[in-house]
Amino acid sequence: MVNHPLDSLKPEEITLAAEIVKRDMDLGASFFFEQIRLNEPDKKVVRSFLLEDAIEREAFVVVWNRNSGELFETVISITQEKVKSSTHIPGVQAGYLPEESEQIAGIVKAHPDFVQGLKKRGIDNPDQVYVEGLAVANFARAEERHLRLSRAHCFYIENPSDNTHARPIEGLVPIIDLNKMEVLRIEDSGIVPIPPNRGMYQKGEIGVERPALAELDIIQQSGPDFVVDGHEVSWQGWKFRLGFTPREGLVLHTLSFNDGEAERSVIYRASLSELVVPYGETSGDHFSNHSFDLGDGIFGRSVNSLTLGCDCLGEIRYFDVVLSDGYGNPVIKPNAICMHEEDYGILWKHTNTLTDETEVRRSRRLVISSFFTVGNYDYGIFWYLYLDGNIEFEAKLTGILYSRALDSDEIASGKDPQYGRIVSPNLVGMIHEHYFNVRLDMSVDGDRNSVVEVEVNRIQTGSDNPHGNAHGVTETMLESEKDAGRDTKPENARYWKIVNQGKQNELGWHPGYKLMPGPTIKPMHQPDSPFMRRAGFLAHDLWVTAFDATQLMAPGHYVNQNELGPGIPEWVREDRPLVDEDVVLWHTMGIMHLPRPEDFPVMPVEYVGFMLKPVGFFRRNPALDLAPSKKCRITSG
Repeated sequence: MVNHPLDSLKPEEITLAAEIVKRDMDLGASFFFEQIRLNEPDKKVVRSFLLEDAIEREAFVVVWNRNSGELFETVISITQEKVKSSTHIPGVQAGYLPEESEQIAGIVKAHPDFVQGLKKRGIDNPDQVYVEGLAVANFARAEERHLRLSRAHCFYIENPSDNTHARPIEGLVPIIDLNKMEVLRIEDSGIVPIPPNRGMYQKGEIGVERPALAELDIIQQSGPDFVVDGHEVSWQGWKFRLGFTPREGLVLHTLSFNDGEAERSVIYRASLSELVVPYGETSGDHFSNHSFDLGDGIFGRSVNSLTLGCDCLGEIRYFDVVLSDGYGNPVIKPNAICMHEEDYGILWKHTNTLTDETEVRRSRRLVISSFFTVGNYDYGIFWYLYLDGNIEFEAKLTGILYSRALDSDEIASGKDPQYGRIVSPNLVGMIHEHYFNVRLDMSVDGDRNSVVEVEVNRIQTGSDNPHGNAHGVTETMLESEKDAGRDTKPENARYWKIVNQGKQNELGWHPGYKLMPGPTIKPMHQPDSPFMRRAGFLAHDLWVTAFDATQLMAPGHYVNQNELGPGIPEWVREDRPLVDEDVVLWHTMGIMHLPRPEDFPVMPVEYVGFMLKPVGFFRRNPALDLAPSKKCRITSG
């Protein structure tokens, strides 16, 4: 049953949308569905929706015609069972599908040139090879740029349970025409020794194990504090709706906070916009490793089914998600979203030294998360809501290093290569970065917001600052899009404040939330490099744009094989006004990964993220009314 306009598509709705496309569009015999998702209704429809209202349901369908090499964006009326619109998007390529990866492995292993290349390397059984299709980025040959291509990297596995990325078969690269699903050629640049270490990390394969940790059970005898009604969640004043799309994965909709009797909006829509992993290696074809995990592939389809006690601990509420496969069939992914509460230490505390009385409150946060496996890497996408009105985004990075094999000369030198580090015998972990861009469609007490850049200004010693201690704050309004490509500046404690200038509290504050960036890096690739031509959104840590419902992905919707993004750098040329407007923030966080032996064979988690904190949104500490824990009744020292 559909209860709200933002409810994700049901299995029967996906089936119907696919059937309508097949029935009413002349696509020939060879096509696939890149994605079928909810066509989200206009904000006005969502804001004004009442339970008794009829709900018009639409599907947004991206379909790829393999025969003609054309992509169509189609809107299907589920309610009326018809095609509402269909638009050909010229000059773009669809993202890669899991079904294609399976087909690539089969045709590559059957190709005689590939079989011969394996035999030259002492591998007689192609079934002992893991074949992984990769994007060609913007490095396709001129005569092949019109084709939908993949290049494959191959790895030796003695057994199916082996680490699939521990033993690269260097220098043997199949090039595949995906539309025809045929191998164009096998590029063989010479034999490189295959690393000997199988890279095992599974239980029973790593030698003597330390004793298991003592059991740690989290039990809420009265049950959790959150309340779930379909896709709507309420918890300690917070209210929001859960969503999930094939491209973005986890989405939070209509996030608000109940302040007394008023339900006050904070964010209309929050989602991961892009995750890109460029490599710094120059050897072989590794220079072309630009993994746009949302743009080249279908990120949401890589979501894991989560397991109680492993991925999530405590009183858990799981949510299933429904996606479509490449043929238009609904696929139900159970336990794809995990929600639970976590204790988070002290929220606030003070001891009155005159009376020796102590008041203390413990913090707790609501955790909403999903995990995704994209080839070798595993990514956790986490949103945290706190009792004091804070919001946190965190990405967790783990999985397997993407590596290359050392050639004979490099082995003989015994030294680390220039652009990587030896992490296992004859195996190099290549230098690379991870950049996460999050799209924040803000709605602080309504949709008419402004963005102010805030930073500390230092006052020179002089008549206005005789003791050299004075420092104040400078606030700069971001007035239009061309001025709103901004960068972090930790030495000046720079942050950005999203305010509603149409409202004011009794203290004179405009209600606001501030975006507090965490540690990050600047792009490592040169500004004129092929990668930066595709990832122009990385030029700044923050962009602010005027709201456009069609602008969801920082580098644009169709990145695969594009020479240019285009995305945000193109959109901001309109220079739309940003003061008292419906604004969207795009924040990029980056990590540089210089591999180390401790990252092999499987990496401990790395973290990156940011905070959103209320600033003038509340008239006082919003957690002041929190009752003390039953186990914490200390009133004297």
